Amino acid sequence: MGRWRWLTIRKQAEMAGSYTRQHVRGMLNMVRGIVVGLLWAAASGWAGEFHVESAGLRSGFHATSDRDDFRQTEAFANWNLPLCWELSAGWAFRSRLDLTAGWLTGRSETGFVGTAGPAITLGRRGFPLVLEGGVSPTMLSRDTFGSTDLGCPFQFTLHAGLNWQLGAHFDLSYRYQHMSNAALGDSNPGLNLHMFALGYRF
Repeated sequence: MGRWRWLTIRKQAEMAGSYTRQHVRGMLNMVRGIVVGLLWAAASGWAGEFHVESAGLRSGFHATSDRDDFRQTEAFANWNLPLCWELSAGWAFRSRLDLTAGWLTGRSETGFVGTAGPAITLGRRGFPLVLEGGVSPTMLSRDTFGSTDLGCPFQFTLHAGLNWQLGAHFDLSYRYQHMSNAALGDSNPGLNLHMFALGYRF
C-alpha cells in the first residue's frame, strides 16, 4: 500500500511538472510570436518610423528586506514604435519596444536575465521629465538562488519609472520593478528592485 501511494504521488508530481513545462513553452511561443510580429510589421510597413531610440546601462538593488542581497545589472536598448496618442498642450503617449540582457545576483549565486516587451511613455515636447511603464516577458538561466526559489525560469517584469532628459542625448532614469511568474511555477515569491540607469538617446 505504501509503495502504491508513493508511485501515485510521484506520478502526480511528474504530471504537474509536465503541465508547468507545457505552460512555459506556450508562453514562450506567444512571446516569440509577439516580438517577431512587431519586428516584421516595423520592417514592412513602419520602416521609416521604427528605430533605436536609446541604449544604456541599468543597475539596481532589492526593494524589500526579505530579498536584501539581490542585485541586477543589465544593458538595454529601446526601439521607438510608431503608435502615438497625442493629447492637449503638447503631451503625448508614445509606444516603445524594450530589450534587456544582464545578470541577476542573489544568495551568492548569479544567473542570466533577459527581457523583451512593450512600454508606454508620457511626455511633453520641451519638458525634460518623462513617465514610463511597461511589462516584459522575462527569461532566467536559473530560478533558484540559494534558499530563494523563484518558481520557474519564465517570469514577467512590470515597471513604472521616471526619465530625466539631460540635454539632447543623455537620460538619467529610475524605475521600480516587480518580477514574478504569475503562478506558472510551484512557488512565486516575486522580486522587487529599485533600478537606476544612464542612457544615450540617438
